[in-house]
Amino acid sequence: MRNLTNLLPEASPAWSKTKKPPTEFRDYTKADTTQPTISEFYRQNHLHQTLDHVLAQKAKYCDHRTTPMGIWQVLEILDQFVDESDPDTEMSQIMHSLQSAEAARKDGQPRWMILTALIHDIGKWLAVCGEPQWTVVGDTFPVGCQISPKVVYYPFFSSNPDTAVYGDSKYGIYAPHCGLNNLHMSFGHDEYLYHVCKDYLPKEALYVIRFHSFYSWHTGGEYTWFMDEEDHRMMKWVKQFNQYDLYSKAEETPNVEALKPYYLELIDEFFPKVIQW
Repeated sequence: MRNLTNLLPEASPAWSKTKKPPTEFRDYTKADTTQPTISEFYRQNHLHQTLDHVLAQKAKYCDHRTTPMGIWQVLEILDQFVDESDPDTEMSQIMHSLQSAEAARKDGQPRWMILTALIHDIGKWLAVCGEPQWTVVGDTFPVGCQISPKVVYYPFFSSNPDTAVYGDSKYGIYAPHCGLNNLHMSFGHDEYLYHVCKDYLPKEALYVIRFHSFYSWHTGGEYTWFMDEEDHRMMKWVKQFNQYDLYSKAEETPNVEALKPYYLELIDEFFPKVIQW
């Protein structure tokens, strides 16, 4: 793996390039009125994302991958996929992927970061496999320990069976400063794609992929009691990436066919033609 420390330029405030101010992104209060399916999504997510569920999904999808496909092929499959948890866009996944990547590209980010922006969500292929969206998308959080009140739609955790077991335990099954890589996160596209890509991408890219949906940590300032030295070094990459993931959603619709040659070349720089899914 290449060490890319200090090679990433500072991200410009991506929201400044859009007509939508940053305060209007991730507005779940507004979503409760205009997009009631989002709160229902999180009710299901917070009810079913238990430690047992996470361990079962990891064993099912992360340890045994037997479907050969290329990166761009998966992007095209997801052209019809719309994330039920997202209050900021109703565009298909390939559109969001290209918006994020183009925002990073316009900022002059290195090629590994542009690629990460392109592929960060394609683990949502799990929904094509038949998985319900509550175990594919949405904000992530550690299971097997007390849940932070800063996790979106926190009151829904009252119905989660693990709340009775770990609800009063800050550390739960973990040790202080054990490192985020040692936590069992609520299962979804982040953890899955990390395992798909871990043999091909630099550790900085893998870290971003694995924790980009962990908003209560990288934006809310929670769960710092689990961070080790590597987490403190890596957190800056996640924060910079988040600008391209979140604020690019207000930008214009990309021209897929016009952009395809550039991104096929970029994918080939890091991945073989076919990998296992």
